[in-house]
Amino acid sequence: MSAARNEDRYKIAAENRKARFNFEILDVIEAGIMLTGTEVKSLRGGKATIGDSYASIENGELFLVNSYIPEYLQANRFNHVPKRPRKLLVHARQLAKLAQGVEREGMTIVPLKVFFNEKGRAKVEIAVARGKKLHDKRETEKKRDWQREQGRIMRDRG
Repeated sequence: MSAARNEDRYKIAAENRKARFNFEILDVIEAGIMLTGTEVKSLRGGKATIGDSYASIENGELFLVNSYIPEYLQANRFNHVPKRPRKLLVHARQLAKLAQGVEREGMTIVPLKVFFNEKGRAKVEIAVARGKKLHDKRETEKKRDWQREQGRIMRDRG
């Protein structure tokens, strides 16, 4: 019930659906994102993609790399570069925790979704994740199929 209420509070601009299939999600953090005006306008249109993107730590700052926010058509010459690295805003303690996970344990920082919170600010949900091997992906697929089958059986009974 609370998850449905939580979804209504903000508008999802882009979602990385493959992330939970390709990665084992360990720790989720909500981060702010530095955008230009045309990027915000374009994000509100909902055409952004973060499927191939990741976050990296450079010079003590966190950047979202390879995310695509299309150009805002009405902005003509004041437009932004669609695939530029965008700075993510996190607390110093969170950044240290992310850096530790990436450096020591060989994990990656993956964006799960880009959304607008209740105040209208653009946010990114990022996760420290470990890549799944092929057999782990098959196991996830089997679990999902079994859950679906269980739902059908229960629905047919009752």
